[in-house]
Amino acid sequence: MLVTTEWLAHHLHDSNVVILCIVESEQFYSSGHIPGSRIVQLTEIVTTRDGIPNELAEVSALQRVFERAGISNESRIILYGEHAGMLAARAYLTLDYLGLADRAALLDGGLEKWRAEHRVESMSAPPVGVSHLETHSHPEILVSLAEMTEYSRSKKKEAVLIDARPNDEYTGAKFSRDVSKAGHIPNSVGIYWQNLLLNNSIPELKSADELRELFRASGASAGKEVITYCRTGMQSSFSYFVAKYLGYKSRMYDGSFYEWSRSPLPVEH
Repeated sequence: MLVTTEWLAHHLHDSNVVILCIVESEQFYSSGHIPGSRIVQLTEIVTTRDGIPNELAEVSALQRVFERAGISNESRIILYGEHAGMLAARAYLTLDYLGLADRAALLDGGLEKWRAEHRVESMSAPPVGVSHLETHSHPEILVSLAEMTEYSRSKKKEAVLIDARPNDEYTGAKFSRDVSKAGHIPNSVGIYWQNLLLNNSIPELKSADELRELFRASGASAGKEVITYCRTGMQSSFSYFVAKYLGYKSRMYDGSFYEWSRSPLPVEH
């Protein structure tokens, strides 16, 4: 699920390794990227559905995106991109949804660490042939509004709900952009997704022990699901990835607080 820059440098030219650079701005890619990287725009893998932004696109559309990027069922997929690994994590969740997560990994530290180590970069896009890809969707990794409502009300505590937004948005001191209410989903715990990183300049994960302690403190345990959310499912994709990396049964509420705040459901401050 996670590879180092050293590992990637040694496997850069392996025939089955496909490196995807996930971006919002093409300039991130064109200004220098890891050699062999293929660009995937965030807008290719998300859509607006029922007024909710950044929802997973349809399976057929997602499959075409990854086929155009040259992904086959033999590929070992390495992900990095903009926003300290957040977009790479969103791509990982997308691949997990398609049943391809067992062959995908995030590059720990991303392009930032690659550059800090003065490794070679490329300014040109590699030639890419369209491949054929078989996918098997796993909608169970996503949580609906109805399910989230039940989890929020449940006294059984069979799941821990983690809000990945900054603390001031979690507490309601600040409105998240474009949401209708301030605060958080009742009975959720705030763990800002960037607190899972060593620092913001080079986005490396904290040690597994440190991460496990953060999740334990939130109420996570081996017998519970970890359900993440944020504003529109972007920040929580990173928390989803980390929870899965630690061995928890990880799910994500894709509609997130954007959808919840537009419903009559209550919020906490």
